[in-house]
Amino acid sequence: FAKTGKDGKPEGCFTLELLCTDSVLNLTAVLSYSVFEDTDVIARHVSILNNSENTIWLTKVSSMCMDMDNREFEAITLHGSWARERHIQRQKIGIGMQGVTSGRGESGHQDHPFIALVTPNTTQDTGEVYGVQLVYSGNYEFRADVNQYDSVRLQVGINPVDFCWKLEAGAHFDAPEALLTYSASGLSGMTAHYHDFIRQHIIRSPYKDKKRPILINNWEATYFDFNTEKLLAIAKEAAGLGIEMLVLDDGWFAGRDNDRAGLGDYTVNRKKLPEGLEGLSRHLKDRGLSFGLWFEPESVNPDSNLYRAHPDWALTDGFEPILGRNQLLLDLSRAEVRDYIVENVSRILDSAGISYAKWDMNRHSVALGAKAHDFVLGLYDVLRRIFAPRPDILLESCSSGGNRFDLGMLCFSPQIWASDDTDPIERLTIQNGISYLYPQSTVGAHVSAAPHAQTLRNTPLNTRGDVAFFGCLGYELDLRTLLPVEIKEIQGQIAFYKRYREVFQFGTFRRTELGWQVSDGKVTLAGVFHRLVNAAPGYERLRVKGLKQETDYRVTSL
Repeated sequence: FAKTGKDGKPEGCFTLELLCTDSVLNLTAVLSYSVFEDTDVIARHVSILNNSENTIWLTKVSSMCMDMDNREFEAITLHGSWARERHIQRQKIGIGMQGVTSGRGESGHQDHPFIALVTPNTTQDTGEVYGVQLVYSGNYEFRADVNQYDSVRLQVGINPVDFCWKLEAGAHFDAPEALLTYSASGLSGMTAHYHDFIRQHIIRSPYKDKKRPILINNWEATYFDFNTEKLLAIAKEAAGLGIEMLVLDDGWFAGRDNDRAGLGDYTVNRKKLPEGLEGLSRHLKDRGLSFGLWFEPESVNPDSNLYRAHPDWALTDGFEPILGRNQLLLDLSRAEVRDYIVENVSRILDSAGISYAKWDMNRHSVALGAKAHDFVLGLYDVLRRIFAPRPDILLESCSSGGNRFDLGMLCFSPQIWASDDTDPIERLTIQNGISYLYPQSTVGAHVSAAPHAQTLRNTPLNTRGDVAFFGCLGYELDLRTLLPVEIKEIQGQIAFYKRYREVFQFGTFRRTELGWQVSDGKVTLAGVFHRLVNAAPGYERLRVKGLKQETDYRVTSL
């Protein structure tokens, strides 16, 4: 059958459903295969229907399973840690089980809900690639099993460890969707397929095709120590540079002078902001800037009014509370908890003309199995209820950086903070790994101070800008301390980015021998990046891809 739009016309998506019935348990497994006319991606998922009169416990449900002849496949996966996300690993698969998993309650820094099986010697532009992603933000398992007959079985779905879902009589369970693609033109082909699909079918807000604003975030300039005067001083500098938005980060609500208190409460700190968020927003608007605001709604500090009133709302799963970053998670499987978050976040968003929300989450979950899945469904419910009625608010998801950079979150948040590490040399690796799957319009990329706060590496301002161009450009430093030469350079960066913003954010992305490039068919922008300076270097040849042979080009250097 074909998916239809509001006008009743086919949307170019066709689905095949195979019904497989277990006559003993009276279960039906519905295997769904959806194809799209405009993108080379197949969406697969499984629904389990309990047609019996008894309760059945599901302990494993895969979203897809595919058997293949082994062609000496190599597996490409993404790995890392906090501030070191999306590093690429490539290795030959052998007899036994190999793959990636998460049991942390989210997609995670350490692994990523993706695997690609590639033929030997596959490059960016040659070789065969079979890619699979999961549209999900919770615990997952990707398994590539090679058996004694040298066949490969690829299984993808929710992590079965501790998973046990109570399926009542007459109920059904939907596994997350898996997105499969095949490329005969190397890894660049896989990237193009996923980028197209995400833009067309995952991003659902008006920002699917809308340019992202250039912003300044106050966090690395002030941390918790700010007031209206400091913020407006930063805003004055930002307006003069051509920045379009100021984002107020953590610390704006009462009791939040450090990370040990206040999460869960939504009373504005009038000592820092005497005129409240409304007054700050008004002052920013007078300076030509829009207003963005940080939230961490899924978490609670024990030192908060919310926790004192409702300690049972915290997610402990029956254990003694274990703090992470001095906080607990709220139990989003509970309707009253979700209602509280929706009511308070919505109230704040509507009170102050906020046009951008940064949604953070800074600890791992202690939920196990079915409870962890319930938490993810609860999160999706909260995001849907808050932002569906407010489509003009740009939502950027964050979870200690790239801890939850996945397709599930992109269904609600058109862009995601790629990493808490903004060192441009580190970001070359991080953003390169992200580029394999996600378009640059989804990647939050900021220019921060040097020497960098985490690595102590001192990089030129132009290097920091050049790397951040290949994403959604922002700034994360104290604009009040800039030297005149730095002011001039940042003004130039912003003017250049504004001139080519749509090419950077929505152009066709390609990885080259020396860096990255983007193109809209008329303009091609290529970045050349060196991690270290070499003495007496030889000549380099910039091999730009995708140019039209019949066209003459003019080459200029920034």
